[in-house]
Amino acid sequence: MTTPSFQQFLLPQDNPRLQLARNNTLADYAAHMLATDKAQNLKAQWQRMLEETFTGITSNGEVIPYLYPLDDEGFEVEQAVAAAQQLVSGLTEAQQEKIRYPLDSSAWRAWYNPEIPFNELGLRLEQSSAGSQSAFLALLRSCTSERGAQKVQQLMDANHFLGELYDITHIMNRWSFHFLLFGEPSMTRPWGWSIYGHHVAFCCLIVGRQLVIAPTFMGVEPNVIARGNANDCTLFTAEEQAGLALMQSLRPSQQETATIFHDMEDPQMPPERFNFADQRHLAGAFQDNRVIPLEGICAAEFSATQQRALMTLIAIFLEFLPDGPRAARLALIERHLDQTWWSWIGGSDDEDVFYFRIQSPVVLLEFDHHSGMWLTNQHPERFHIHTITRLPNGNDYGKALLKQLTP
Repeated sequence: MTTPSFQQFLLPQDNPRLQLARNNTLADYAAHMLATDKAQNLKAQWQRMLEETFTGITSNGEVIPYLYPLDDEGFEVEQAVAAAQQLVSGLTEAQQEKIRYPLDSSAWRAWYNPEIPFNELGLRLEQSSAGSQSAFLALLRSCTSERGAQKVQQLMDANHFLGELYDITHIMNRWSFHFLLFGEPSMTRPWGWSIYGHHVAFCCLIVGRQLVIAPTFMGVEPNVIARGNANDCTLFTAEEQAGLALMQSLRPSQQETATIFHDMEDPQMPPERFNFADQRHLAGAFQDNRVIPLEGICAAEFSATQQRALMTLIAIFLEFLPDGPRAARLALIERHLDQTWWSWIGGSDDEDVFYFRIQSPVVLLEFDHHSGMWLTNQHPERFHIHTITRLPNGNDYGKALLKQLTP
């Protein structure tokens, strides 16, 4: 069996959705798409969840306290403050007004993944100058590892590549993302920023020399940038290969325990286990308070080699963090390794499609092969991938840290 090429699943040129996108502005296209019952119901559901008081994702409805200490993680806050100030200074007064939000704003939680604007928060980077776009990239670099900055830019470019495939780069391009700034950039006081749009959501909170980046949503359809030049790449192969290798390393009895459903679209899935927007993901957009029970097999049952492989996989997911914050996050996760659960959906042969989740008191990671949204595959394929990172028990958006700063 060979992995199908995404090119076999391109939409035909006369596809009504493509015609609608090509013949309308982004605003008019979005208005048409949001007028459907499906989109209206999703938007209403998201709004209801946004209006809930934030508690955080839990495994049983009870938040475990005191998991996330305030600490000096060695984050180079000076560079981030300078980059943020440079970005703000290059914007017009009206644009500055659009990006600014109080630190406790619910706009933190309003990120989404579809290509159409579900809200009008912040500033769309495509509506800013080339200088402001470059300043955003400088801010991104100041808050991530070198690999992290590269990866986010590749995902933004992958969105542009998808737009190129269908001649709709006015709908999907490398700058079609909302940018928001929370609080005032400071060396000591908390502040942060977020970016979100199609296949990228990145929520970054800074407290002095401590950094939280969560939630994140990163994905691709297709999983390649293939223009025939030096920037061509395939994305998420490391997460995919390391996840599959870990599953294959388990004994058959362990694999069986880890596997919660054998089929990606298993008829035994309860209705709440699958939806068209997130498919198998449980921790997607607006799921900030979801109760996600522990499933699969506990890493306490893994061998030392398997536990190391699990930590290697987690490190791949968190490669976007700079050195100090990444080391601190991995150390915290390792301290809870015996409370970490590994669950799997799908097959585990070399070319199977699959979903997996890693869940502990201090981290939740998801990987999913999706069916088509802009491609015609009706079943999951390896060329459409979504990943999510979360900090359960109340530290998404750094809220557990902020709570400790509140008198």
